[in-house]
Amino acid sequence: MKMKIPALLASLCLFAGAVSAAQLNAYSIMPEKYASKVFAQFTKDTGIKVKFLRFSSGEALARLAAEKKNPQVDVMLGGPADVYAAGAEQGIFEAYVPAGSKAIPSEFKDKKGYWTGVGVIPLCFLTNTKFLAKNKMQAPTKWADLLDPRYKNNLQMADARTSGTATERIYSLVKVMGEKEAFKFQKQMNANVQMYTKSGAGGAMPIATGQCGSGIFYIVDALDIQQQGYPVTITYPSDGVTFGVEATGVVKGAKNSAEAKKFVDWATSKEFADFIVKNKINYIPTRTDVKTSNPILDTKKIKMIHADSKWKGEHRKAYVDRWINEVIK
Repeated sequence: MKMKIPALLASLCLFAGAVSAAQLNAYSIMPEKYASKVFAQFTKDTGIKVKFLRFSSGEALARLAAEKKNPQVDVMLGGPADVYAAGAEQGIFEAYVPAGSKAIPSEFKDKKGYWTGVGVIPLCFLTNTKFLAKNKMQAPTKWADLLDPRYKNNLQMADARTSGTATERIYSLVKVMGEKEAFKFQKQMNANVQMYTKSGAGGAMPIATGQCGSGIFYIVDALDIQQQGYPVTITYPSDGVTFGVEATGVVKGAKNSAEAKKFVDWATSKEFADFIVKNKINYIPTRTDVKTSNPILDTKKIKMIHADSKWKGEHRKAYVDRWINEVIK
């Protein structure tokens, strides 16, 4: 019996080590190809292992709301800040101001710390250049261009019921046109829409391969397609676009709260911002001490309209409901 004690102690030590090993569970709205790189770098820098699932913003918010009494994850990465603002209203996120976030302007973070922005992503048009040549067209440069009859059954864009990109599209149109005209315009544009996709990036590849002509995306998704070498062009509407603030936040009641806060500290640091620029994860850094050299990300060349995240969060559900009832029905 005495001979078995050392082996037993060894196995208990191994078990204890496995239990105490630092771990983080996360939901990501950031595309999986980027999120996997980000979490791998976080593990490399901190030793904290990460398990994550990727969802569109509407799906992630719905899951967090359903799990509120027994959170299954500790942190969320990515997705527009209005999703976090809406979640904060439901008691989903914990207020936490990350270390070093003073380098992030106030417009890119919640003053109470329910979310902090890691990148800025304006909306843009992504258009297949072969489609343009075939139809003797120029790439769209204003919202009204998408009503051109030549786009009939040739637009793809995200579904507002599941995608933050789609709700951003609504916010842009409301800010540019006013609420009444924005929904009237969307009803007209709906006649040219081939498909509404579940995720914000869902229509980008069909445009890249010529299955349709154009669509509206966050710049991060449009640039990803262009950098893969597909025949596409990126333009911005001269009448203006709002922009998403890609954020992160700690889930209230997180089982691994310390690790979640450490992740948010890291994700809002200069090291993280330098990492996304170096790895062509195409968000415009929120930190004032990190710049990107890509000219398509030069905010001076884009008519960017500020729409407060709190305003977005407050109007999100009403605008989605109105889009369902007035645009697609």
